[in-house]
Amino acid sequence: MNGHHRLPLRIRCALQCLLMVVFISGCNAGTETEADNPPVATSLGPEQLGVIVNDNDPDSQAVAAYYMEKRGIPAGNLIHAQLTPGRKVMNPDRFRLLLEDVRANTPASVQAYVLTWTLPYRVGCMSITTAFAAGFDEAWCAKGCKATQKSPYYNAGTTRPFTDLGVRPTMMLAGESFEDVRALIDRGIAADGSRPNGTGYLLSTTDRARNVRARFYHGIILMQSDRFGLKVIQGNTLQHRPGVMFYFTGLPHVKGIETNRYRPGAIADHLTSAGGKLSGSGQMSSLEWLKAGATGSYGTVVEPCAFVQKFPRPDIVINRYLNGETLIESYWKSVAWPGQGIFIGEPLAAPFRDPRE
Repeated sequence: MNGHHRLPLRIRCALQCLLMVVFISGCNAGTETEADNPPVATSLGPEQLGVIVNDNDPDSQAVAAYYMEKRGIPAGNLIHAQLTPGRKVMNPDRFRLLLEDVRANTPASVQAYVLTWTLPYRVGCMSITTAFAAGFDEAWCAKGCKATQKSPYYNAGTTRPFTDLGVRPTMMLAGESFEDVRALIDRGIAADGSRPNGTGYLLSTTDRARNVRARFYHGIILMQSDRFGLKVIQGNTLQHRPGVMFYFTGLPHVKGIETNRYRPGAIADHLTSAGGKLSGSGQMSSLEWLKAGATGSYGTVVEPCAFVQKFPRPDIVINRYLNGETLIESYWKSVAWPGQGIFIGEPLAAPFRDPRE
């Protein structure tokens, strides 16, 4: 018990000095103010978002101007592109030239992109959002029921996706009209730091092929029910519900979504083959969720087969959103194979972000 007295004098003195430093540091720690330790940003902000505008589309120009003003995005983050308006699909070779020019004019601070048009939504076999994020490569969209390229951003902890991973996650401000997109932007801004009450609905449908995400529902309830109200619904419809914050389902058409009321910042999507075909599809377009009042949605632009990896994992989306990340981060990090999927919505919406950031 008394062995420490046998230590050499110089070592005993060094230990005493170390203990004194620890004691003084502990005392000083209690006197620090928030000004001494300002909160560290935990997600993307306006300075890191590049806004890509189609100079040939008046609606795209109007959306870009409105969004940059409302979000306080630096003028230098506006990036010009020339696309043929109204076309659904873009030629990959032409896209490569366009992307080369866009990247050359992207400020070094930009970590993510937002597109300010609705058409085109596809590049060859890829969604246009993933094509901008990672470049066109058919490895992202293998034909048939096959695995595709995995996103390095999947469930990643980084807040600097381009700096750390070489990927600029991309989302599209899409809608049937400028008025629709303006309302979408306003909802996203209204969501910030609001910490809304509401309910997340996880629908387990009768469509076995499209109900593959139901395997995650039990775990979501176990992990998140103490933080947010979540319900598993056995059925195909959800109607006349107030305060919808999350709505995940699997059907080619979802009835009654317009009868619900969605919180600003709400996320909603339906797992099906062609939800990302934003125009002229035989299945329900993901735009219908935004039209009904959601702030973010997702869908595939070509046949993906029922690979759960090609669709958002609700457990990851919900967890990251509740942790304060933005819509674009939460959604993108939840899709393992995003090559065929398009992300639409207001990218900087962050309902659960600390308002001090």
